[in-house]
Order: sequence, then structure tokens, then C-alpha cells
Amino acid sequence: MKQIIIISEDRAGVAAEISEAMAAAGVNIETLSAETVGGSAVTIMTVDKYDEGLRALAQTPFHAISEDAIVVQLDDRPGELARIMRRFKEANINLHSVRIIRRDPAAGKSIVAVGTERTAEAMKLLKDVLVSNFTRDQG
Repeated sequence: MKQIIIISEDRAGVAAEISEAMAAAGVNIETLSAETVGGSAVTIMTVDKYDEGLRALAQTPFHAISEDAIVVQLDDRPGELARIMRRFKEANINLHSVRIIRRDPAAGKSIVAVGTERTAEAMKLLKDVLVSNFTRDQG
């Protein structure tokens, strides 16, 4: 899965401008997370038409970068995320991002996206929890 990361100034209207650019390009936003960090806004999203989304953002003042994310399915219970994060620590693999995309307490499962500096190694590290059917085209 590919994520689009946008770092911009923290000001009113950033989320509106990003979502309007996607709408104008006919791109659906699938997940969106936005936070502020010391005067900057950090927006991470996934879209249904990855390449079109990046092209649309290139026409705006925003600087967008992309990142591969590994999608895993975990049991939805205390300690599961910690168990997986420990694997990264023990393998000395730095994380760029961790996002809980979906929780389904009724089914007892959660879907988590993980961005890291060494994607291929991380996929091997998490092969027992990878979401194998999340391979549809992102662009």
C-alpha cells in the first residue's frame, strides 16, 4: 500500500484544500490522518488512484511525498501492537509511521499500516500478520 504524506504550515483550511484537490481530480480519499507538530501540519492519506492523487497535489502549493506501507491484521486486544512494535525494535528497523486504520472489536481484529525505512525486511518480519489480499492497484 502506498501512503501520501504532506507536510505544510499549520493553518486553517489545509485539510479542505487537500480534499478539494483530490475531489477535483476524481480521487477518493480512503484514509486520512492529520496532526500538527510544532507549527507544521502533517497529513497522511491513502487514496484509490495513487498516481492521480500525486499529480493533483503537484498542482497545489503542497509538497507531497510517498511512502510504502505494510498492512497487517492484528488481534484487537491490549498488547498486540506492542508485540509487533517489539519486533521492529529487536530487528533495529526504524519506523516512519504507524496508523491504526480500522478496528473491529466485534470481530476482534484491527488493521494497521506501518511505514518503515526497510520495507522488504519489515514484510518478512511481519509475514505472519500481513494482509495478503491488500494488493490492489494504488494508481
